[in-house]
Amino acid sequence: MPQPTKGPRLGGGPAHERLLLANLAAALFTHKSITTTETKAKRLRPLAERLITFAKRGDLHARRRVLSVIHDKSVVHELFTEIAPLVAEREGGYTRITKTGYRKGDNAPMAVIELVLEPVVKKPASSKKSAARVETPKAAPVEETETPAEESTEETAEVEAKADETPAEESSDAAEESEEK
Repeated sequence: MPQPTKGPRLGGGPAHERLLLANLAAALFTHKSITTTETKAKRLRPLAERLITFAKRGDLHARRRVLSVIHDKSVVHELFTEIAPLVAEREGGYTRITKTGYRKGDNAPMAVIELVLEPVVKKPASSKKSAARVETPKAAPVEETETPAEESTEETAEVEAKADETPAEESSDAAEESEEK
């Protein structure tokens, strides 16, 4: 069972807080983005994400659970038919809170809470994991190709040895020519 939040409630009593958050959630689902105080936005986020999770399930029981919080059928219909398909592949994080500054009248910190409706972009696997995956399948073929690699290193060693001999022979030839003169 979740522990109740400590401290003063939004708007007074617990019933008023539930109504206030339900109205904020309805406005969020209707307009896709709302401006409110930081505290209200932070308290709204878990409620809105839970309602979106119910909408993703899409069955009758989930619809009735959402209707028990948001009493406007048109908002619930919009949540189930428009918003849920857009976030179907997203595993969480359906909302984004952006701090916008302070309200002019009472200097309250304000924030914009919005639905994240962009499609999910899969991140490539981290370089360490992908490098390990790449090296593992190549381990067997590398052993097969070691023989030609060894031959190529032997060939390069022979070429280097000939290259080393060539300057030595030229220097000895040059020394013999200088002695003859």
